[in-house]
Amino acid sequence: MGRYFQSWALTRVKQAMVDYQMVKSGDRVAVALSGGKDSTALLYALTHVLRVSPAKFTLHGIYVDLGWEVAVDSLREFCEKLGVPFYYKPSEIGKIVFTARKEKNPCALCSNLRRGVLNNTALELGCNKVALGHHLDDAIETFFMSLFYTGQFRTFAPSTYLDRTGLTMIRPLVYLFQEHIQRLTRELNLPVIANPCPASGLTRREEVKQVVGYLTRLYPDFKERFLTALKTADLRNLWFKAEEEK
Repeated sequence: MGRYFQSWALTRVKQAMVDYQMVKSGDRVAVALSGGKDSTALLYALTHVLRVSPAKFTLHGIYVDLGWEVAVDSLREFCEKLGVPFYYKPSEIGKIVFTARKEKNPCALCSNLRRGVLNNTALELGCNKVALGHHLDDAIETFFMSLFYTGQFRTFAPSTYLDRTGLTMIRPLVYLFQEHIQRLTRELNLPVIANPCPASGLTRREEVKQVVGYLTRLYPDFKERFLTALKTADLRNLWFKAEEEK
């Protein structure tokens, strides 16, 4: 079942990339590496797609160090094994968020600062696209976070063009569930670095993750149904105020 599952999972990655036209020949794709299972699985999947895709693009792994002094040797070696250049970018984001700003809800600021460093590094390397390791669970959690905390129906898109930088954010794992990523990482023995962030597991996203877990246990096909809903959303079914006649 191992090889069958791996083939199935990689097929879903390729389908997402085709459905949202994520890459084309000549693209230089910066892969955001955190050392976690999602980004490691993303890099593996993209190297597989590169081998079989008619589109010829290049991959460049970028690790943004938040200042936790994490040992990244295993990640560097993994990139070398796959033939992907590895770029290490140091920063003091951790000190800014937790020491200087003392943020009570640090994730938003940390994410913005890290995204800025990542995008600037991608531009320095001549990349036009940045691949992120977000999967379907992340999209569902983001949807509920927006609903619970801002009263909006919204989540991230599989592919997003950023006017200010000229970069396109792509998320090739959006058709995979968290458990798919976990199994893929385990079966392929992909390297994973423990998350050193002091806020890990204590965030609002973690609370929403528990909600999604509960709904999945209650309705086993919840995630597949949610994916279908995202792909077939009809805004005419939502409420809009009537426009005043001019």
